[in-house]
Amino acid sequence: MSSDPEFETLVERHYGALYRFALSLTHQETDAADLVQQAFLVWARKGHQLRDRSKARTWLFTTLHRLFIESRRKADRFAGEPLDETSSEIPNISPERARRVDAETLLQALAGIDETFRAPVALFYLEDYPYLEIAEILGVPLGTVKSRISRGIGQLQKCLSDPIRPQSPKPS
Repeated sequence: MSSDPEFETLVERHYGALYRFALSLTHQETDAADLVQQAFLVWARKGHQLRDRSKARTWLFTTLHRLFIESRRKADRFAGEPLDETSSEIPNISPERARRVDAETLLQALAGIDETFRAPVALFYLEDYPYLEIAEILGVPLGTVKSRISRGIGQLQKCLSDPIRPQSPKPS
């Protein structure tokens, strides 16, 4: 794949300033680098729509700031314990038990997990989407997808291992 010289020039010209701005917002080097990359990704996808190319710098800074605000809103909405702290709470289920679970039981259990985790788990395990596509579909970062799948599986395992699980009423 050949690279676009105009895009490379834009990156060379503005990366440092964008990174410093992102670092001042996030106070984390990795988060700042991610924001800058996201801003350039948006440029790669939508930059052609900018009629006055002299405003590219302003457009990039505005885009980066909007991405930062959006990421903070998502972080506030989906704040929770770090995955490392909850990994000890995830129960173990034997492979034999997992094989015995039929599709109906699995779907009932899936309906019983938190809605935040349901979509990523379903997309990954039922639809066979890779993490990156799930992130794109749900509009969340890759790390969030991985975390939600892990936590969703934990909830699913609890539902499946609970011997007194409410059963849906059978039609008479």
